[in-house]
Amino acid sequence: MNGRKGLGGVVAPLLAFAIACSCSAAHGGALVLQTDFGLRDHAVAAMRGVARLVSPSLVVDDLTHEIPAYDVWQASYRLRAVVDYWPADTVFVSVVDPGVGSERQSVVARLKGGQLVVTPNNGTLTLLHHQGMAIRRIDEDEYRLPGSAASHTFHGRDLYVHVGALLASGRLRFDDIGEATEAVLLEHQPPSIEPGSASGGIPVLDPQFGNVWTDIPAADAGLVVGEAYRVEIFAPDGARRFAGRVPFVRTFAAVAKQQPLLYRNSIDNLALALNQGSFAERYDVASGRAWRVFIQTTTSKP
Repeated sequence: MNGRKGLGGVVAPLLAFAIACSCSAAHGGALVLQTDFGLRDHAVAAMRGVARLVSPSLVVDDLTHEIPAYDVWQASYRLRAVVDYWPADTVFVSVVDPGVGSERQSVVARLKGGQLVVTPNNGTLTLLHHQGMAIRRIDEDEYRLPGSAASHTFHGRDLYVHVGALLASGRLRFDDIGEATEAVLLEHQPPSIEPGSASGGIPVLDPQFGNVWTDIPAADAGLVVGEAYRVEIFAPDGARRFAGRVPFVRTFAAVAKQQPLLYRNSIDNLALALNQGSFAERYDVASGRAWRVFIQTTTSKP
């Protein structure tokens, strides 16, 4: 369950900490939370409570708490999709932590836009790394939640959101977090654009509608709106799950209901969908680093 079990005997220390912080400076930026915890139990509420104890006026928002369990890759992608739409003083806390309590590092990354990301150093920063960042290792003994030393399985509450709230409220500076370190990066095959073809992966699905998001930059692929292009999708075992010619259009309504389409998604990559249907469900397509998509970028008949 990714380590989120209860901790006894911390109520009094928490209240004392809240009282001690009550006359500190007002908060600066927002705190944005991402986890694989879901919302069926108390875990996210506990994290939010810690943030409010640090600073009652702190703005706390959610990115998502529905990352598939232990899926660090998807956590990295969801961060990449949203960080540029938040102000420079935003602090993101991303906790997808299959190694909770182990020797893996805990870090804070400062992105080139100024935003901070508090996270386990387990690959979460992979898709942000190309932007350039500075990374510091968190001193877990110094900055963890007071009274939480006996807890080793809920660092989301006891460490990450506590550090994130200290940073967002202005009570802790990035430069004081700890020593500089390097990001752990997940291996992945980047998209490729060649004359007449483009290939890439399927980092995530649109979970609500079943659209298939690729990592192929739409601008680089050079597709022409209204033209149809041959598309093939392969599963990790090499099985071809889809092959056909698909029109590249601006909106879903440009094709008939239940018909496939190629479009430019909200982060400017190519994606596949059915108009008012689930492309992923119909063609048994999932996401992950081993899925591959190939697009013939010329309009000649195959």
